Amino acid sequence: MENNRINVKNALLHGDLFTKLSAVLMGIGMIGHKQVTKGCIVFLFEIAFIFYMLSTGIHSLSMMPSLGDRAQEKIWNEAKQIYEYTAGDNSQQILLAGVVTCFVIAAIIVLWVLQLRFSYKLQLQLKEKGSVPTFKEDIISLFDKNLHITLMTLPCLGILVFNIVPLVYMISMAFTTYSKEDEHLMLFDWDGLHQFQRVLNMNGNIGRQFWHVLGWTIVWAIFATFLNYILGMILAMVINRKDTKWKGLWRFCFILSIAVPQFVTLMIMNIMLQPSGAINVLLQNLGLITSPLPFWQNAMWARITIIVINIWIGIPYTMLQITGILQNIPSELYEAAKMDGAGPVKIFFKITLPYMLFVTTPYLISSFVGNINNFGVIYLLSGGGPTYVGDTAGQTDLLVTWLYKLTVDQQYYNLGAVIGIMTFVILTIVTLVTYRNSGSYKNEEAFM
Repeated sequence: MENNRINVKNALLHGDLFTKLSAVLMGIGMIGHKQVTKGCIVFLFEIAFIFYMLSTGIHSLSMMPSLGDRAQEKIWNEAKQIYEYTAGDNSQQILLAGVVTCFVIAAIIVLWVLQLRFSYKLQLQLKEKGSVPTFKEDIISLFDKNLHITLMTLPCLGILVFNIVPLVYMISMAFTTYSKEDEHLMLFDWDGLHQFQRVLNMNGNIGRQFWHVLGWTIVWAIFATFLNYILGMILAMVINRKDTKWKGLWRFCFILSIAVPQFVTLMIMNIMLQPSGAINVLLQNLGLITSPLPFWQNAMWARITIIVINIWIGIPYTMLQITGILQNIPSELYEAAKMDGAGPVKIFFKITLPYMLFVTTPYLISSFVGNINNFGVIYLLSGGGPTYVGDTAGQTDLLVTWLYKLTVDQQYYNLGAVIGIMTFVILTIVTLVTYRNSGSYKNEEAFM
């Protein structure tokens, strides 16, 4: 039996009566082809879908174009001598219900296609073999040759429910007026691409903030990624030298910083670098400075301070990874290079560095993406300050911290959704372009 014969078109054209009936009454084809239990389960799904659409789904879809139009009203109750509030439409709930309904419809369409194809497959099996697997045999197969279905079903459902549905819901907000502006927190409307225009317009207030924050985010990600990588590589190579004594001790000293929770380190550094913090007080007592250094009060000082502290936090991780790679580079390569007269510098650039880049390119990409989304370092150290480039973003805000402020602090949910979409697009382009042009992707089989 050829799998390319089993499709919806052939099922509708060449299927028997039971198969064609399953196009209307889902599961009938399975029941007619001796898989009664499975067919009944599918039929119950169709009944549940019809009940959902009649009770909730149709109304949710009908409300999607307007997102509601009945605002909450304040009415004086003469009998009780108090004001009462009438419940208006909640656009947020209407949007969520509409998105969920769309996913339910998509799911039932997929189920319709699968059960129709399966019914046709059972028809062909009965014709060619005279029998079909029983329900018990199907259950047993889920723990044998079809074990992948058993293992992947729950994770896929989890991703759909907790990742994809909320993601689509949040993306939908980018095309609405959902924000505190004009009191659009309860009742809002579709707004097309207006919010995208506000964000991308360099002459507007939000646009200037976006491009400023985007520029600093890219600069931060480049410095945070490659300084950690280069300095961690140098540190690992120095410790890994044959002439270096007490290698375990040096590695332990740097690894010790990993044992301290990162947020604790960041909060301590934030306190120590305040105008009245330990660093400034110590320098003043030693007579090295007359006034506190503006670690968090000056934009340039704050940016440099954040990068330096991130180096202190990130170098031990890079050192550990590079150490493992250095110990796995074939010693024959170094011996052959020395026999050919290559010096330490040439060996590094021709053997060590290419080998490390080949192995660590995925790590570099993930580190770059992680630094773009490095909420903790920025928020716990500077809070996005010290000064604002507009009324919502600070000089050291990354896109992710600005997104947090726009939504949690300032209730610009539509703008926050746009920033989230822009961040996703930027990260996707950078990741795909970088990885597809790397040696790790082009030559997956072997190095050199």
